[in-house]
Amino acid sequence: MMRRALQFCTGWLWVPLLWAAELNGPASITSQQLLKDITILASDEFEGRGPGSRGEERTTTWLAEQFQAAGLSPGGPNGSWFQEVPMVGIRSTFSAAMRQGTNVMPLTAPQDLVAWAPPQTEKTSVNDSPVVFVGYGVEAPEYGWDDFKGVDLRGKTLLMLVNDPPVIDASGALDPTVFKGKAMTYYGRWTYKFEVAARKGAAAALLIHETGPAGYPWFVVVNSWSRENFSLIAAGEPTVNLAGWLSLDAAQRVMKDAQLDFETLKRKAVQRDFRPVPLPFTFQASITNTLRPLRSKNVVGVLPGSDPLRRNDWIIYTAHWDHLGRDLQREGDQIFNGALDNATGTAGLLELARAFAALPQRPARSLMFLALTAEEQGLLGARHYASSPLHPLERTVANINMDGLNPWGRTGDFAIVGLGNSSLDDLARRYATEQGRTVTSEAQPEKGTFYRSDHFEFAKVGVPALYGKGGTNFLGRPPEWGRAKADEYTERDYHKVSDELKSDWDLSGAVEDLQLLYRVGYELAATSLWPEWAPNSEFRARREASRSAR
Repeated sequence: MMRRALQFCTGWLWVPLLWAAELNGPASITSQQLLKDITILASDEFEGRGPGSRGEERTTTWLAEQFQAAGLSPGGPNGSWFQEVPMVGIRSTFSAAMRQGTNVMPLTAPQDLVAWAPPQTEKTSVNDSPVVFVGYGVEAPEYGWDDFKGVDLRGKTLLMLVNDPPVIDASGALDPTVFKGKAMTYYGRWTYKFEVAARKGAAAALLIHETGPAGYPWFVVVNSWSRENFSLIAAGEPTVNLAGWLSLDAAQRVMKDAQLDFETLKRKAVQRDFRPVPLPFTFQASITNTLRPLRSKNVVGVLPGSDPLRRNDWIIYTAHWDHLGRDLQREGDQIFNGALDNATGTAGLLELARAFAALPQRPARSLMFLALTAEEQGLLGARHYASSPLHPLERTVANINMDGLNPWGRTGDFAIVGLGNSSLDDLARRYATEQGRTVTSEAQPEKGTFYRSDHFEFAKVGVPALYGKGGTNFLGRPPEWGRAKADEYTERDYHKVSDELKSDWDLSGAVEDLQLLYRVGYELAATSLWPEWAPNSEFRARREASRSAR
C-alpha cells in the first residue's frame, strides 16, 4: 500500500493518510450493520419506499438522520439534507383497440397492454392512427443502421421490437462490431425507443414484449408501469400521446387476425435494408390522466475535503432509495419491500458514508453520498441531479453506483457492468487483485444493465462511472450456481412483493464488494487522479469538452 501511495499521490504527506484508510476504513464495514440497515429499509414501516408517499417521508427522514449520525454535513441547498426533485405522478386509465375495417380487436389492460400517457394533461387520445412496424426502431449512424429510412411517421403508431437488432456475422454468431454484439446498447432500451418515436412525431409507440430480449418477464412490466407513473416536470421535450408495452400474445394475435406472420416480420427487421412496414390496421386509444404534482427528494450527505485547492473536486457515491411502494388494489400483501432492489445498495451507501466519516483525517477531495429517488421510474432523481448539479460536473471526478448488492456469499470475481468503458476499471481490478479476486464483465450484458441504473445519467453528462456487481463465481459452489440464483431472483422476486429479506442471505460477499468500492473512492479522493473514458466510449466527447473548465 505504501509503494502504491507513493506512485499515485502528489506528496509524501498523503502516505500516512492512505495507510490510515487501509487500516480503519474497509475494516469498519460489517455484514451485521449492513443487515440491520437492510432490515429497516425493507420493513413494512417504510411501505415499499414509493416516491411521493408516506413511505418516502419515512425513508428520506431516516436516511438524513443516519447521515447526520455518521458525521456527514448536509449537502443540499441552504443547509438542507435534501435536493428537491419536482415531479408529477400520472395515473392513466385507457381504452384501446386495433381496428381493421369493421373488425375491432380490443386490447385489455394489463393482460394485453400496459400503457401510459406521457403528456402531463388530464385527457389525451390516439384516433385511428395508422400502425407501422418499424423493426427495432433504431437510428444509429455510427453503425450504418436506420430502421426509418426517411419515412414520414407523424401521427402514426409505431410498433417496435425491444433490444438491439441481433445482427449475425458470416460465422453465424452475433456480430461484435454492430451494436456491441451480445451486449445491449442504449438503442435497445425502452427509454430510447420512446424518445426516438417522439422525435419522429409519432402519436403512439408500443413495444412488443419478449422476456429474453427485454431481460424480464411480463409481470415486471405489469408491476412496474400499470399503476401511478412519475415524470419530471415537463421541460418542453416532445412526447408521444401514448407509450406502452404490448404483450407477445397480444401482438401475435393481432398479427394473425391481419393475416401477418410475426416471425417473418422479425426476420426482416434484422436486415440492414429493412424499411418500415405499414400494417393493415389502425390504433385508437382514449386516455384519462389523474395528475399529482409532488416534490420528491434526493438525500445528500457530504464530507468536505481537507485540501483547500482540491476540496472543489467531488467523488459521488450513489444508490437509489426508492422502490415500487404500496399497491392498495392488491389482495393480501400490498407492499413491494424491495429488499434486494435496492435496500441493499442504500444500506451499502450508509456503510461507506460511516467508514469515510470515521477517518482520523479527511482525504483531500470532497465526497458526496447521494441517495436518489425514482430510479424505478426511469432514473429521474439521477437525471434531475445531472441537469441541476449541486456542484459543477466538470469538477466531479467520478460516480460510484450501487444497485442490488450480492446477498449470497463471497465470490472469486467482481463484475463490472459496462467493463472497458473507463479507467475506473483499472482501479477496481487492482483492488480486486489484492482481495485475491478477478474482474469480470456482467453475466448478461444483453439485458442492458449499464443503461438501467443511476450511473448512466452521470455517464451521459460525461462523468466517468463505475457500477460494480457481485460476481458469479461463488466460493465453494458449482460454476453455474450464481447464474441460477440470479435467474431465480428475476423470476421469483424482481419487482414483486416477495422481494423481502431472506433467511439464507449471506452478506460477506457484499462486504467485500463495498470494501473494494471504498478503496477505489478513497484513492480518487486522496490523490489528483482524473479517470478517463476509453477512446471508443460514447461518453468521452462530453468529458473532453469540459476539460477547459477545470
